[in-house]
Amino acid sequence: MYFSYLLPAILLLGISGFFFGRSKAIRVANTQGGIQELHSLPNHYGMLTGLAVLLPALLLYGLWISIETSVVDKRIVNELPAELLEDTGTVSLYLNDIKNTLAGNITVSKDPEIGRAAERYAKIKRNYRSIVTAAVFALMLVFAAVTYQSISAKLRARNLVETVIKAILILCSAVAIFTTLGIVLSVLFEAIRFFQVIPLQEFLFGLTWSPQMAIRADQVGSSGAFGAVPVFAGTFMIAAIAMLVAIPIGLLSAIYLSEFANRKFRTMVKPMLEILAGIPTVVYGFFAALTVAPLIRNMGGFFGLSVASESAMAAGLVMGIMIIPFVSSLSDDVIHAVPQTLRDGSYGLGATKFETVRYVIFPAALPGIVGGILLAVSRAVGETMIVVMAAGLAANLTANPFQAVTTVTVQIVTLLVGDQEFDSPKTLAAFALGLVLFVFTLILNFIALRVVRKYREQYE
Repeated sequence: MYFSYLLPAILLLGISGFFFGRSKAIRVANTQGGIQELHSLPNHYGMLTGLAVLLPALLLYGLWISIETSVVDKRIVNELPAELLEDTGTVSLYLNDIKNTLAGNITVSKDPEIGRAAERYAKIKRNYRSIVTAAVFALMLVFAAVTYQSISAKLRARNLVETVIKAILILCSAVAIFTTLGIVLSVLFEAIRFFQVIPLQEFLFGLTWSPQMAIRADQVGSSGAFGAVPVFAGTFMIAAIAMLVAIPIGLLSAIYLSEFANRKFRTMVKPMLEILAGIPTVVYGFFAALTVAPLIRNMGGFFGLSVASESAMAAGLVMGIMIIPFVSSLSDDVIHAVPQTLRDGSYGLGATKFETVRYVIFPAALPGIVGGILLAVSRAVGETMIVVMAAGLAANLTANPFQAVTTVTVQIVTLLVGDQEFDSPKTLAAFALGLVLFVFTLILNFIALRVVRKYREQYE
C-alpha cells in the first residue's frame, strides 16, 4: 500500500527542495552583501533544487509504472511448470486467473496452485516496488544534496532552470508529434496489409459493402464484399445534412448575438446555447431514435413517402443540432473579438449595420469562422452514437435521405467489437476505412487553409 503514496511523497519532497534551495540562496546572498550579488534570483535556486529532486525520481517512477506488469508477468511465467509453457493460450489464462484471484474476483479454475501462484505474484510485486521506492528516494537525496551544495553566488541557476524547462516543453511537443505519427503509421501499416488481400480499386470503387469474411477458411461465409462506396456515401450524406442545419443556424445566431442582441439577452442565451455541447451524444441518439425518427416517418407517411424507421435524415438533423454550439460559440467569440475601431470606421463612412457586418466584420473574422466550421465538420464525420441509434448499420448506396445508411466510424466500431483476429480482411478493413477518413480530414484542412489565406489576403 505504501507504494501508492510514493508519488505524493515525491511531489512533497520536490516542493521542500524548492524552499531549501531558496533559503540557502538567501543565506549566501546575505554573506555576499545582498541579493544583487547573486547571478539569479533566490527563486531560481529553489526551482533548480526542486527540479533536481523531482525529475530523476519522476522519471524512474514513470518508467517502472510502464513496465511493471510485463516484468512481473515474465518473472512469474518463468516459474511455471514446463508443460504449461508449451501452450501460449494456457499461460495467458493462467495469468488471468492469478490476477483475478489477487483482485478478489471468482476464477474459473479451481486449481489450488493458482492461489499459491497469486501469493507469489503479490510477493514479487511487493519486492520490486520496495526496490523501486528505495531507488527513488536514493536518487532524490543524491541529486538534492549535489544541487544544494553547488548553490553559490556564481551559479547560473536561472540559465539552468530555463534550459530544463525548455527541454520539458520540447519533450511535450515531441510527445504530441510522435503520438500523431504513431497513429498514422499504425493505421497505414494495417491498411497496407488489407490492400494486399483486397485490391485498392475494389475498396475505393466497389458498390457493395459486406465484410463477412470468416476468420478461418473452413467457416461459412469465408468470402465478402469490401466496396466502401456505400459507407462513404452514407458518411457524406449524414455530414452534409448536419452541416446544412448547423452552419446557417450557428453562424446567423453568432452574428445576431455578437452584433444585434443587447447584453442582457446575450448573457442569457449564449450559455443556454452552449448547454447543447455538454449533452452526451448517446442522449442525442435516444432523442433521434425515439422522437425525431418516428416524427419523420409519420410525416413521410402523411405525404405518401416511404420513410425507413432509421434514416439518414433523422441522424443528420439531430447531429446538426448537436453541432450548432461548435459553430455558434466559436464564431461568436471570433466576431466579438474584431476591433471596435473597424466598426466605428465603417459607420463613419456611412455604412449601415448590415453592410458593416457583411463587408467589414465577416471578412475580418473569416479565418476563425472557417476554423469553427472545420471543427464542426470533423465532429460530424467522426460521430458514431447518433448514427448507430438513428441511421442504422445497413450500408445502402442511395441518394434518398429517408433510407437507412451507415458511416465510416460506425463500421469501424462494428468491425472491431469483440475478440478479433487481425489476420482477417474483415478486421483489417477497419484500418483501411480509418486511413481514408484521415486522408479526407487532411484534404479538408488543406482546403480550409487555402480559403482562409485567400480571403485574408483580399481583406488585407
